[in-house]
Amino acid sequence: MSYKEEFLNSIEPIFIFSKKPLNRFKIQSIEKENDKISKIGQINELKKLINSIQNCNLKKNSQNLILGEGNINSPIMIIGEAPGLEEEKNGKTFQGESGTLLEKMLNAITLSKEQLYSSYAVNFRPPEDRKPTAQEIKRYSVFLKEHISIIDPKIIILFGSTAMESVTSIGERISNERGKWKEIILKNKTYPLMITFSPSYLIRFPENKKFSWQDLKKIRQKIQDLNLKIK
Repeated sequence: MSYKEEFLNSIEPIFIFSKKPLNRFKIQSIEKENDKISKIGQINELKKLINSIQNCNLKKNSQNLILGEGNINSPIMIIGEAPGLEEEKNGKTFQGESGTLLEKMLNAITLSKEQLYSSYAVNFRPPEDRKPTAQEIKRYSVFLKEHISIIDPKIIILFGSTAMESVTSIGERISNERGKWKEIILKNKTYPLMITFSPSYLIRFPENKKFSWQDLKKIRQKIQDLNLKIK
C-alpha cells in the first residue's frame, strides 16, 4: 500500500521526503560502531567489578588482572584456564610457549588469535600457577558468563578443565567431555561450545595432540556450517 504525502502530513508531523536512496551500508557501519562502543563500555565496567572483589587469594597474590583481548566482534570466543607468569607480566592472554602452540593450533584451521576474542576462567594468576580451586572457579564463573554475554559469540572454545567447569559446571575428566558439541544458555541465548585440551596441557602431554586435532577439525566444520565470517 502506498500513502500520499498529503495524507501522511494530515495525521502526523510534516514528513520530509528525500529522493536519495538509503545508504544501508553506512547505516550498518554506524550500528556496528555503536555496538563496539557499547561492548567496550560494558567490558570496562566488568573489569571494575572484578577489581572490586574482596577477600580473594587470587587477586591478593597477583599483580595484574587479565580480562580479555582480541576482536570483540569476533564470532569466536576462546577461554583458557588462568593466566600464568608470562600473561601476568605482559597483561595479555596466551603468551609464551603455550601461546605459540595455541597459534599453531589455530593456524591449522586457518585462524589466528588476533581474529578471535580470548579470555580466562579466572582473571588473576593463581599462586605458583596452581589449579584454581572449585570455590574460586565458581566465584569467577559469574563474571565469565557475563563476559560471554557481552561478547556474544557464535562459538565458544573451552581450553582445559577449569574453563569447562567454569562455563558448564561439569566436574568430570576432560578426556570424557572433549570433542563433543555442547550448548549453554545465558540470558535466553544459546551458545554452542567445544571443550578441548589446553595448550599448556598438550606441552606436558604431547601424545594427546592427536585428539586436539580431531577437535579442531570439528570446530572448522562448525564454522563452515554456520557460514561464519572471520575477519
